[in-house]
Amino acid sequence: MPETTPLELTDYIRATWDFKPGVYFRDITPLLEAPEAFERAIDQMAQRVAGLKIDRIAAAEARGFLFAAPLALKLQVPLVPIRKPGKLPFETLSHTYELEYGTDTLEMHVDAIPDGASVLVVDDLLATGGTVRACCEMIEEAGGTVAACLFLIELTGLAGAKALAPHQVISLIQYD
Repeated sequence: MPETTPLELTDYIRATWDFKPGVYFRDITPLLEAPEAFERAIDQMAQRVAGLKIDRIAAAEARGFLFAAPLALKLQVPLVPIRKPGKLPFETLSHTYELEYGTDTLEMHVDAIPDGASVLVVDDLLATGGTVRACCEMIEEAGGTVAACLFLIELTGLAGAKALAPHQVISLIQYD
């Protein structure tokens, strides 16, 4: 997309207070509703990972799929969906991880990650990093390596990047 006028992605992120009690929510819907902004976000994501070896892109449902799918097409690499239990139709690997108030489980197809594949993990927003950390652990258990973790938005005050260490974290937009 040729740049004729400045387009700030932050202009397409809506802040909503108390969407969930006590949470200042960053809403990506306006960006998704503006094709030029959505395309710019995908282009910028592709530019930010241009120097990395990427054999696959993985994303956890659901909002991560919104950015991972067009990015996988743009980079011409396979997309690996990581889903909640019972959503994938083939034999799966399962990974259970700790949350603040319990546990959760993610699954991916057993043949999704070839040994030694370099995988870019994509999501819309990095908060505490728990779900993406679980994705990284499952990718590594399957024999892959994590090239980096890529986000549209990072909430830096929640220290998600620290939770994802030693993996590289790349984000287009950062909020405290």
